[in-house]
Amino acid sequence: MVILQAEKMKKKIIFIMNPISGTVSKTGLPELIERTIDKDKFQYEIVFTDWAGHATELAADAVRNGIDIVVAVGGDGTVNEIGRALVHTDTAMAIVPCGSGNGLARHLMLPMSLKKSVETINRCVIHDLDYGVINGIPFFCTCGMGFDAFVSMKFAEAGKRGPITYAENVLREGLRYKPETYTITDGEGTKRLKAFLIACANASQYGNNAYIAPQASMSDGLLDVIIMEPFDVFDAPQISMDLFAKTIGNNSKIKTLKADKLIIRRENEGYIHFDGDPIITGKEIEIHTEHKGIKIVVNPDADKSRRTPARVVNAISEAFNMLREDIDINRRSILVLNKKILRRLNNL
Repeated sequence: MVILQAEKMKKKIIFIMNPISGTVSKTGLPELIERTIDKDKFQYEIVFTDWAGHATELAADAVRNGIDIVVAVGGDGTVNEIGRALVHTDTAMAIVPCGSGNGLARHLMLPMSLKKSVETINRCVIHDLDYGVINGIPFFCTCGMGFDAFVSMKFAEAGKRGPITYAENVLREGLRYKPETYTITDGEGTKRLKAFLIACANASQYGNNAYIAPQASMSDGLLDVIIMEPFDVFDAPQISMDLFAKTIGNNSKIKTLKADKLIIRRENEGYIHFDGDPIITGKEIEIHTEHKGIKIVVNPDADKSRRTPARVVNAISEAFNMLREDIDINRRSILVLNKKILRRLNNL
C-alpha cells in the first residue's frame, strides 16, 4: 500500500524526442535520461516523433492522459510543436536543447549540457509564462516578417542546419533583399514605414546568442517589437556586432516599441515566420500575446544579468559605431568631390 501511494505521488513526465532536429547527436540520450532523471520524483517515458507535426499530437495525448510535464527534446521547431498543444493546460513544458539555435532554451538560460538540462528538470521549478500568437499560430520565442522570414525560408530550403548555414544565407541574400513598406497599428496609433525586417519578440533572441530583443521578458504581457530600417553594406557589420553584443537597441537603424497586440499591413502577401518556421500568408498580419498562458520548467539558478552587455562590449560597440559614422562622413565627402570633378570634366 505504501509503495502504491509513493507511485501515485510521482509526477508523470514524457520526453518527446525529434530524432533528426538540430545538430546535436541524440545517440545515447535515452541512456543518459535513465541515469539522470530522479526516479523518486518521476515516472518517465520516452517517445519519438515520426513526421512533422507528430510532436503536437503526442503532446496533446499527454494532456488528455494527465501527464504533468512534457519535455521537448530538440530545437525551437520541436519546442513550438509541443508548446502549442500545452497552452492553457495544467501540463508544463520542459526543454532538453538539441537544436541548431535553441533560442528559447538560451533565453531561459537552461544548460546546453544534456545531462545538466535533465538535472534542471529534476528540480521541477515551474513558472507561468507568456507566449505570442501570429495569425492564429502560437510562438514562444520570436516571430517576424521581412528579411528574417525570408532567411528562414532559405534556411528551410537548404536542408542543412547550424549557424554556418544560417550565416551563409544571411551574407548571400542580405545585400540583395529589398525592404518593404509596412503600416503598423498598435495601442499608440498607426505608423507607415519602410523596413528591412520587423521582429516581434516574446523572448530575447533568435538563437545562437543573437539577441534581437535583449530586454524582452516572458512575464510582462508585452512583445518587444523591433523595426530594422533599410541599411547598406557600411551598416551591416555594426548591426551584426550589436546582435551578438546585446546592444541592438543602441543602433541608429533600429526602432523599438512594446505592445500586447498589433496589426501589420504590407503591400503584398509573403513569408512570415514563427520560431523560425516560415509560411506564406496574406497582406494583413495580427499578432498578440497570451499573458502567462503556458507553464514552463525554468532554471532556478538563471542569472538574468547575463542579458545585459558587459561594459567593455558596450565600449567596443560604441567605438565601432563612431568609426562607421566617420566612414559615412568620408564617403559623403568623396561623393561630393566626385560630383565636382564630373561637373568640371563636363565643362571642358
